[in-house]
Amino acid sequence: MIPVWLTDTVTSDLNRALHYTQLWGLHGMELRTVGGPDDRIPNVNQQQIRGQMEGTDLLLGSVVPSMFEGPVSDRAAWMNDLLQFEDTLKLCARVECPRVTISPFAAEPDVSHEAVVDALRRAGAAAEEYGVLVAVRNGPETACPTGATLAEVLTEVGHPHVRAAWNPAGALRSGEHPIDGLTALSGLVTLVRCSDGVVTENGYWEDTTLGEGEVGWREQFEMLHARGFQGPISLEVYVEPRPEEGLRSATTLIRMLRDIRARGQSE
Repeated sequence: MIPVWLTDTVTSDLNRALHYTQLWGLHGMELRTVGGPDDRIPNVNQQQIRGQMEGTDLLLGSVVPSMFEGPVSDRAAWMNDLLQFEDTLKLCARVECPRVTISPFAAEPDVSHEAVVDALRRAGAAAEEYGVLVAVRNGPETACPTGATLAEVLTEVGHPHVRAAWNPAGALRSGEHPIDGLTALSGLVTLVRCSDGVVTENGYWEDTTLGEGEVGWREQFEMLHARGFQGPISLEVYVEPRPEEGLRSATTLIRMLRDIRARGQSE
């Protein structure tokens, strides 16, 4: 398991993101917004990303375009997303990024899983030509809020280049026990989004430092390790002040992963 982080949860400045990555002891990054607030993948300075990444030993775990974030009922919009997807795939080829993280569309009443499956299958076919994986993220704002619903859709998609970006905190917010979600996604996970929090008595979500919430990250990592998962664990930082919180959570993440690896080697 490779500890990386979603950089724009703290900063969209690439120089600063590289500094934090190395300071916090992480092995790489997941890029979504790089530069100004409107500089979303793939509309970013690709030469800058390639040049600055080449000067380090850091990995680029994923890029995150604005794709399939609207309702699947808006077919014209997602067909346009597919047309623009090639720009993201070309970026992946230039910067040697192995995966693209996307949404499985926005939540809406009576969502058509058939249309979601069709769109994701098309995305997988396009990504396959570039040797890139499509990582589909669950979350309460999406058409696949839980691990179980995401697993159902990905099974129907049935494409080897379409996998899960497992988001346990998102599943918990949607009422699913994170262990149940990960169990449902067995063999489908290519990236894990890593944040923590608690559901308050009023039913609201409150972000916490990693390891202090209700996700149960040690159990998640133990199960992932037991299944041979070796992909990115992408830290998200939402507790203020974020630079200090990033260091604290990154330290916790690295220690957990080291403990689990050491335990596995001693058994």
